[in-house]
Amino acid sequence: MKKVPLALDLDPEAETEEGVSPEASSHDRLLQAARVLFAQQGYENTTTSAISRRAGTSESQLIKHFGSKEGLLEAIFDQGWKRMEGGLREVLSREGRPVDRLHAVTGLLIDAFERDPELRTLMLLEGRRIRRHGHMVILTRGFLKLVGVVDEVLREMREAGQIRPDLSVDAVRSALIGAIEGLLRDQLLAERGSYPARYDGAELRRVFQALLEGLLSSSRTAL
Repeated sequence: MKKVPLALDLDPEAETEEGVSPEASSHDRLLQAARVLFAQQGYENTTTSAISRRAGTSESQLIKHFGSKEGLLEAIFDQGWKRMEGGLREVLSREGRPVDRLHAVTGLLIDAFERDPELRTLMLLEGRRIRRHGHMVILTRGFLKLVGVVDEVLREMREAGQIRPDLSVDAVRSALIGAIEGLLRDQLLAERGSYPARYDGAELRRVFQALLEGLLSSSRTAL
């Protein structure tokens, strides 16, 4: 699978030893503090008072900027997806076969998670849970934009006869995104010593390539 350089560096900004930049605004300090605490302690175990204290601000500022702890988690996800937008636009503008653009999109997603362990932990372990207000915060604007990009590429592949005609494009997209999430999530659990998923990034990409090949039309050209 081809790797695509990210349009924006996903490495965190310069931070203090507490993980929060003292030069940032209260909005950004809250985001930085929440990323660290949610990833280390889990969303449910992290209080708004702990986030505010780490950020060097007040809970009233947290409510002002994000509305609630759930709103703060959603903002972290939106920030993460926004950092990928430039790379997604670059992928869609490429000439060539749509299947190559699909490889580039999935490579962009995998690379982003590999380069940002905190975001990977939050999206894969916290994102799918239904929160107090009854919605899954993973379904943010940024995530839905990624879904739209994948759908656009898959429709091009269908028109080019590269996807098996008996398969639903929506189902193919769900299978591909679910496969990436599952592979990355199990890898993360294995790193924490709680799951038997001993494979590296190269092996992950090979397995995903094999899954993709199974969804393609038998009349396709060689990948």
